[in-house]
Amino acid sequence: MNTKFDFGADADNRIVYVRPIAVADLPQEIREQASGIATLYAVHGANGERLALVRDRRLAFALARQNDLAPVNAH
Repeated sequence: MNTKFDFGADADNRIVYVRPIAVADLPQEIREQASGIATLYAVHGANGERLALVRDRRLAFALARQNDLAPVNAH
């Protein structure tokens, strides 16, 4: 999974929010792909749009930084 993602053209607002998501709260298709995992981490844009789901918090922060974004924690 080393695919670059186009997070949008809004260069002024580069902050994204990382927060834990219970796998049980996600659609069935994603739950099936995340078998054995209780929590995933979501990367959200400033407008609340979910941009990515990843296995752990460290990976979420790395993904954001690789895409020139500034990740912050969200609860």
